[in-house]
Amino acid sequence: MASFFDAIIKQASQTTKTIVLPEGCDSRTLEAAAEILDRRLANLVILGDISALEKGLRSYGADPSQIQLVDPRTDARLDDFAQAFYELRKHKGITLEQARAAVQDEICFGTMMIKCGTADGLVAGACHSTGNTLRPALQIIKPAPGISTVSSMFFMCWPDKVLLFADCGLIEDPSERQLVDIAVSTARTAMQFGFEARVAMLSYSTKGSATGPNAMKMAIASEKAKETIHNIFGDTVILDGELQFDAAYIPSVAAKKAPDSPLKGNANIFVFPDLSAGNICYKSTQRLAGAEAYGPIVQGLAKPVNDLSRGCNPHDIVAAVAITAIQAGGN
Repeated sequence: MASFFDAIIKQASQTTKTIVLPEGCDSRTLEAAAEILDRRLANLVILGDISALEKGLRSYGADPSQIQLVDPRTDARLDDFAQAFYELRKHKGITLEQARAAVQDEICFGTMMIKCGTADGLVAGACHSTGNTLRPALQIIKPAPGISTVSSMFFMCWPDKVLLFADCGLIEDPSERQLVDIAVSTARTAMQFGFEARVAMLSYSTKGSATGPNAMKMAIASEKAKETIHNIFGDTVILDGELQFDAAYIPSVAAKKAPDSPLKGNANIFVFPDLSAGNICYKSTQRLAGAEAYGPIVQGLAKPVNDLSRGCNPHDIVAAVAITAIQAGGN
C-alpha cells in the first residue's frame, strides 16, 4: 500500500486546481512552493510583496514566472473585491472603506479570489491563528449546500490503513444536528480521497448500554444521521451508532456487543461526541500508536480553505496543498 502522502501527491497532480498561498512573507511557504512546482501539484498564487517573493522563490530554485504573484495592496481587482466584500457584509454594519481595508489583508484577498472564481482553494496558518485563517472563509465562502456546520477531521495513517477522525479541531460541543453534518462531511471527504465510508458515531455506550445524556445525544444523532446519510448517499455509505470504539473497530467485539451492526467492527470513520474526545484521541493515537496525522482538514465549506499549524514545516504545506486541490476537485 502506497503511503498516504504519496497517494495524495499522485491524486492532486491529476488535477489542475489553483491554490492560493497568502503567506508569501514566510520562507516555509516559498520552500514548499518550489516543491509544489517541481511535483506539478497545483497552479499556485502567492500573495505578498512581488519583488520579495521573486527573490525568495529564486533562493529555493523556483522560477517565479511559473507562479502567479499578487500584491493585494496594488492589485487591479482591489476595488471590485472591496465592493463585493461590502455587499456580503453590509448587513453587519461594515462600510465600504472598512471593506477596502479588509480585502488588503492577504487571507481575505485570497478568499475573495476563491469567491470570485479565480482560485479553487487556499492554505494558510503558518503565521496566522486558526481564527484569522478561517474567519474570512466563514464570512465569504460559507458552508456547502445542505451543510450548516463547518467542521474538521484528521487522516490517521499507518503503512497498511488510514482512519478518519472527526471533529478534532473546531466544534467544541456539537449538537445532534451538528454531529449529523460532521458525519455527512467526513463521509464525503473519505470518498473524495478514494476511501469507502463506514461511519461510527462514538460514545461510552453501545446500543443503549448506558443512558446518560451524552450517550443519548449520540444515539439520537446516529438515528438522524442514518436517515440523512441514506438520503444523500443511498447505500454507498454505512453508518451506525452509538458505539464504543472497540465495538466499532474490532469485529470480534462487535459480534458480541453489537451483533446487528452493519459495520461489523469495520468502521474507518469515527465521529466523536465532542472536541475533547476527538482531540485527545487523535493526539494519543499519533503518539502511542505511531500514526501519521494529516490535519486538521476543514470540511463543509463550499470551497476548500485549510489551516496549518504555526509550527508547520514545508512538507506540511505541500501535503495541505495536495489535500486542498483534491477537495477542490470534488466540489
